[in-house]
Amino acid sequence: MRSRPLPAPGSPRSGRPFVRLGAVVAATVVIAVSVAGCGAPQHNPAPPIAAPAAPAASGGAGSALTDTDVNAWLDGLLPAALDRTGIAGATIAVVHDGKIVTTRGYGYADTGADGDPAVPVDPDRHLFRMGSVSKLVTATAVLQLVQSGKLDLDADVETYLDFDLPRHYERAVTLRHLLTHTAGFEERIAGLIGTEGGTVDLRKALATDPPEQIYEPGTVPAYSNYSNALAGYIVERVSGTRFEEYVQRNILDRAGMPSSTFEQPLPAALRDRMSNGYDTSAGPAAPFEIVGTPPPGALSAPATDMARFMIAQLGEPVGFAPLLDKPTRDLMQRPALDSTALGTLADGPRMTLGFFTEDRNGHRILGHGGDTKYFHSHLQIYPDDRAGIFLSLNSNGSGALDSQELRESIVNGFADRYFPAGDDQPGTTVDPETTATHAALAAGTYESSRAIRSNFLTAIGLVGRTTVSVTDGNRLLMVPGPLSDSPARYEEVAPWVWREVGGQRTIAMRAGDDRVEAISFDSAFTLLPVEPARASALAVPVLAVSTVVLLLTVLSWPVGAIVRRRLRRAPRDRAGRTARILSRLAVAGTLLAFAGWVLSIISIMSLQDVPDGALRTIQVLQLIGLLGVLPATVRLVDDVRRHVGWRRIAGSGLTVLALAAAGWFAVEFQLLAPSISY
Repeated sequence: MRSRPLPAPGSPRSGRPFVRLGAVVAATVVIAVSVAGCGAPQHNPAPPIAAPAAPAASGGAGSALTDTDVNAWLDGLLPAALDRTGIAGATIAVVHDGKIVTTRGYGYADTGADGDPAVPVDPDRHLFRMGSVSKLVTATAVLQLVQSGKLDLDADVETYLDFDLPRHYERAVTLRHLLTHTAGFEERIAGLIGTEGGTVDLRKALATDPPEQIYEPGTVPAYSNYSNALAGYIVERVSGTRFEEYVQRNILDRAGMPSSTFEQPLPAALRDRMSNGYDTSAGPAAPFEIVGTPPPGALSAPATDMARFMIAQLGEPVGFAPLLDKPTRDLMQRPALDSTALGTLADGPRMTLGFFTEDRNGHRILGHGGDTKYFHSHLQIYPDDRAGIFLSLNSNGSGALDSQELRESIVNGFADRYFPAGDDQPGTTVDPETTATHAALAAGTYESSRAIRSNFLTAIGLVGRTTVSVTDGNRLLMVPGPLSDSPARYEEVAPWVWREVGGQRTIAMRAGDDRVEAISFDSAFTLLPVEPARASALAVPVLAVSTVVLLLTVLSWPVGAIVRRRLRRAPRDRAGRTARILSRLAVAGTLLAFAGWVLSIISIMSLQDVPDGALRTIQVLQLIGLLGVLPATVRLVDDVRRHVGWRRIAGSGLTVLALAAAGWFAVEFQLLAPSISY
């Protein structure tokens, strides 16, 4: 539920989504195309949505942050952007100096596609889904209980739980790890988002078949909805109050957010105020989404309420009581892990206890984005400048990156207009020889730490990888650039810290054993080196070539029969018939399994459940293909022994190699793993 891609990847931004559906479905299609032996489709995103340029500022002075100026800026940007992208509606709030500067609604909460009159977005009335912005509420709840002494950020969380966590490392998992996405859990997709009629049982969702722990706690930032959900369940356990009720009473009501709720479905009094969600403004309204684990993404709220939440997070008077005292609020808003855990990754963007570091123009900015299937939101506060901006969109848009680019244009445009950079730009502190050494160690191929490693969805890691190479002046060329779908160049500005050339993004690296072992490109996202056995240059050709060979083998069966009949050749003798039949079953099983995996992955990434029985059937077919290497080899030996001709021998040999290659891929990418939990 984090706004910016799953997998996530050095792939297009949304890198922090609750779910980044479009990017993952596109990834699945690439796998399917590769299996067919065709080239991957080219992605040609629409040009970025440019915000109107901020007035020239001298010495970092921006425009006056007034309702008149903000409204004029937004009015000049949003209507045309919504029309161009096919996004139905948007809601926005801006705060400064403890007051709501403006709340604005654009487009439609109901487009009238069902025949009713269209309803324009009202920022005071209409609720939008927050996605992973909800995590800030959950983190605040945890900090309230830390403040009261009921929770310890650094205690083993198992002391608060009534079920066992999967642990592969001796180091305990703590609340600090959960709130900074460093508990080490792999990703989970099943049960992420459903529709009305589904049930929500937080404990059952967490305790039943939890995700594997694939990283040592505290060492690898890897975005995790499970971690935040676990933190929410601990709030429920320790407070003795259902999570949704706790946050309603202690956060939403306290901050003066009467129209906000985590309840699913919505309370009766709020149902007719919910904005519809859309794929595009031209399409039908989607059903209300049910988030399977509420703490990471179930909040529904209007812009006015989110303005009050920002004011509360800035420590200004709002509602009837502060959410946190100043020491606890300061604790929540400063980086939560240091170099003792992260090493040199701590010199790059880091998580606070809930917020992402999103600094721009030299100003401290804390934020969080969020995505459901149809809603896309972002919240940023400027703690030192007493300002904040929130926005939410109720549609995906016509292009794959439309909602992402529009959000970025708004939050970055806000920063550039009202909080521009000063005149000074810090230079590098690294000598050229050291930079050359670091650049050489960084070159390679990387994949996202937000990954699935224990089952068949390991295969989606083949898509969205990032290549790093050394370019002019020992700069790094990253393809694609972090949080982008375009290449980007980086130069080293401090030891192991690199800044985008011509931009403001920074990355940090951690090296060991004469290679870079991690690249932190966003507070909760890391790139990790791809192991040689899983390199795309090896795995994709093996998959594609073996599939093509097996398809040609299947095609040869009827063709061969027709040729023999037409030429009136004698039918094949019975010698080796058993091996032939078994090898044919292996070929058919492998192809059916690959087709089954592609269809299953497409369904899963569309958030459609695939029955366990179907997945086990696919695994059986895959196993038949793997075991079929033996009879295929027997057939090859028999063909050679009987001198059946070089064409048949070559065909038998290629079949053996293709089955063996397909079997290697199945084992290497966990297609036969005992676990089918996703």
